[in-house]
Amino acid sequence: MQQFRELVRLEKEILLNLGGWETLVNSILLKDLLVLTKDGEWGKGEPASDKVEMLVIRGADFPVVRYSNLSKVPIRYIPEKIAERKCLKANDILIETAGGTKGRPTGRTVFLKPRLFKQSKLPITCASFSRFLRVNTDIAEPEYIFWYFQFLYETGQMDQHQVQHTGIARFQYTKFAESLDIPLPPLPEQKAIANILGTLDDKIELNQQMNRTLEAIAQAIFKSWFVDFDPVYAKMDGRQPVGMDAATADLFPDEFEDSPLGMIPKGWRVGKLDNLLVLQRGFDLPKSQRIPGKYPVITASGSSDTHAEYKVKGPGVVTGRSGLLGKVFFVHENFWPLNTSLWIREFRTSRPLHAYHLLRGLEFETFNSGSAIPTLNRNHVHNLPVIVPPISIVEAFEDLVMPMFYKCRENYKQSRTLATIRDTLLPKLLSGEIRVKEAEKLAETVT
Repeated sequence: MQQFRELVRLEKEILLNLGGWETLVNSILLKDLLVLTKDGEWGKGEPASDKVEMLVIRGADFPVVRYSNLSKVPIRYIPEKIAERKCLKANDILIETAGGTKGRPTGRTVFLKPRLFKQSKLPITCASFSRFLRVNTDIAEPEYIFWYFQFLYETGQMDQHQVQHTGIARFQYTKFAESLDIPLPPLPEQKAIANILGTLDDKIELNQQMNRTLEAIAQAIFKSWFVDFDPVYAKMDGRQPVGMDAATADLFPDEFEDSPLGMIPKGWRVGKLDNLLVLQRGFDLPKSQRIPGKYPVITASGSSDTHAEYKVKGPGVVTGRSGLLGKVFFVHENFWPLNTSLWIREFRTSRPLHAYHLLRGLEFETFNSGSAIPTLNRNHVHNLPVIVPPISIVEAFEDLVMPMFYKCRENYKQSRTLATIRDTLLPKLLSGEIRVKEAEKLAETVT
């Protein structure tokens, strides 16, 4: 038996060499690569004296945690003894071992970058439907192992380890760890491969961070101008509004007047939402009739597909009509709003970005007129009382923040290109089909 295993190992080395590796590649079982692995913990929702406050990463958080974003990771309270054993560290790998869906099976992984831990004052663990893997760094580069897992998942090779158990999909981790032979080029080669793929991922992360910052700035300006009326207060005190040029400041009054909605800037008025904009139901488009194309199909939950034709010229604003209420989407390009959505047919005294931020501040869930399926009646929304600012101020806001959204769009497009390059390089680097030096040159041209 030992001789047979040795023959299999040698055959694998030869095959990997033929695939393009410059140096001999060994392989090792996953279980022999790890210094520690444990299931996660969900804990309790309420604090207690014997429990530790921790961030708990769920499978649903993997896509954003991958880019060092902890904003939606929940806080839970874990028993002190358990917390000590299950506290995550930089360079750990998480794997989802239960849950999943038909289109997204279990076995997803995420690599925990060192900067993730610098962002959190709280210790971090993973939820009970996941487990963490801590790689022996004397043998392997943890990020290289993560990318190998990514390759297996994207090519469907993880699927064989999933079973259905009492209605829940479960990943057979023990079987996986005891059977998975991982090819390991020399450590410097592993580090180089991880660095190339990680650099592309880092640029995507940087773009995402920039977009979050730009969107937060635009949101803060909207709140300052149209909710808190900061420029009016500044002028009342004889001050120049912060960060505002004189021409824009001249558009704002220097006093307030009473209204049914409380004190508002003088010259502004109270009206109904349909004084600002008009919403319309989206259009039918069964999946069977969709032709893949360049125009996004926007549903109540966002862009879900593409089509060869469009119904609305961009930029536009869409929100949910049926199924999911409360999300609002700004769409740069021409698009097809689906029948589960409402789109703004007419901007009367509003403009796209003003309308986008205005609708985001409305609690559409309270207008649910459906029973089993949440439904938004646009006629009810149209009658909502709102403050109507002068069109000149709305357009000044639009001129100020639109360049920020164009930059967000450029970043998004670049990130899609980077992701395509990364996903193309991944199997080629792991197999040795493309040399590290060649991949480095390609990565340098786009980062």
